[in-house]
Amino acid sequence: MCGNHSTDHDHHPPIALGPIGYRRARRLHRRAFLGYFGKGTAALAILGPVAAACGSSGSSAAPSITSTTSTPATSVAPAQSSTTTPDVGDVSSAPGASEVPAGVWGRSDLGFVSAYVLARGSELAIVDTGVSGSVDAIGATISDLGLSFSDVRHVVLTHYHGDHAGSIGAVLEAAPNAVGYAGELDLARIDADLSPLVDGDDVFGMQVVHTPGHTPGHVAIWDELTSTLVAGDAMNGSDGGVTGANPRFTPDLDAAAESVKKMAQLQFDNVYFGHGEPILGGASGAVMDLAAQL
Repeated sequence: MCGNHSTDHDHHPPIALGPIGYRRARRLHRRAFLGYFGKGTAALAILGPVAAACGSSGSSAAPSITSTTSTPATSVAPAQSSTTTPDVGDVSSAPGASEVPAGVWGRSDLGFVSAYVLARGSELAIVDTGVSGSVDAIGATISDLGLSFSDVRHVVLTHYHGDHAGSIGAVLEAAPNAVGYAGELDLARIDADLSPLVDGDDVFGMQVVHTPGHTPGHVAIWDELTSTLVAGDAMNGSDGGVTGANPRFTPDLDAAAESVKKMAQLQFDNVYFGHGEPILGGASGAVMDLAAQL
């Protein structure tokens, strides 16, 4: 789902998809594992060695943190924190292995759309910024992860629509050490000073996957270290499963279908959507099943 963006959804010709060549090991800075959980945040936490591997109107709904346990994600007021114990992944027991956090994902549930925050060590990346007025809710999610806006180094927009890019200016103002990014074919539609992204770019150890159809420059973000895909609006969560891009707000459905097939070639346990509940565990299989129907 997208917001009321009827003037922003002009039809565009199909965009050529780049080759799939993403399955390579990632380097992660050696940083201490901070006390992410001192505030009781429930989040996706995965530890491993360094060389491992659109609704109607704006909403100021409270953020939430997505847990990998069976306990449902809890929405909390900005001044509060969730208290669910996080699930921690496997830790390498090899002698001399350097164990660092692969990452902790937090979700800002803004009511009909979500923004996401990835913490690695003492630094953060934000994926999408929600509608205008979402900066405080995103800040609460950052606080729940034990960090602050000054620790944000990267702000990535999946696409230009106002329910995803509406707070980009306020977020970049609150995060003075951050660089903002968006797909190069969407840059002209975003009122912010952003760096262009193309297929295969690496930001903060996350792989950029060009996934056009919903918009010409739409990108998904694949984080191999945490086995997570942030799909933006290239796919949507629906009743515990996954559907393709919303036809009502997707001018190029053929390109959107090819983008789903492209994402289905990646390996990930979890998928986060701009709209709908995440799939935590077995997400690759769900996306492969969707791709087979297109």
